[in-house]
Amino acid sequence: MSGVASVAGAGAGGSAGGSGPHVLVEDVDRPELSDDDRHHLERVLRLRSGDPLTVGDGAGRWRPCRFGAVIEPDGDAVAVAAPELEVAVGFAVLKGGRSESVVQKLTELGVDRIAPFVAERSVVRWDEPRAGRQVERWRRVAREAVMQCRRLWLPRIDRVRDFAELDLTGAALAASVGRTMTGGENFVLIGPEGGWADAELAAVSVHVGLGPHIMRAETAAVAAAAMLAARRSGHLPAAGEALA
Repeated sequence: MSGVASVAGAGAGGSAGGSGPHVLVEDVDRPELSDDDRHHLERVLRLRSGDPLTVGDGAGRWRPCRFGAVIEPDGDAVAVAAPELEVAVGFAVLKGGRSESVVQKLTELGVDRIAPFVAERSVVRWDEPRAGRQVERWRRVAREAVMQCRRLWLPRIDRVRDFAELDLTGAALAASVGRTMTGGENFVLIGPEGGWADAELAAVSVHVGLGPHIMRAETAAVAAAAMLAARRSGHLPAAGEALA
């Protein structure tokens, strides 16, 4: 059996090295492609037998392989630890496909946990079966985004909750009037198009600003994720620290 290299986690849990496309499988030691993934590789990306690709399990392990009727390992498996500090973003669900776009971008940015919720002024209100279907759709979107950006860890996407059901421990709320993010935040909540209700503003003691302009809800979610992830990875210093 091939060896397993183990490396420390960095940033959002690292990225798969190697060359060629990156595909998620159940087991990197015995990689098997789903029918949809094989179709995409063969018909869209035009891979041929012997072409390089990497496979990952979405839980920190990946390895280089060769494409073919049977996926052949072409190197040792690598295990990358998850980040020590979890980064999370909660957002009020949005109309149309905008929530899908938010999930896709948060995944690419390295968010570990995505917490969709319904706020008092939310326009979108689903019954439980539809909310469940939406979460499953978002998980598929996140899977596709993980493969596109070569991320090693799938984000956790919570079920849709009412705002009052959220665990607000350590949460910061994005607001038009809020202090500068200091680097100590790791869970930021983004409100609905209609804005936060007074009770919601009062429920979270830490209010942070994301910039000088009024952003659309989906833009605010991406901005918060970018700031959190960049600070965690060291690409953006915490407040008071100088760039290297």
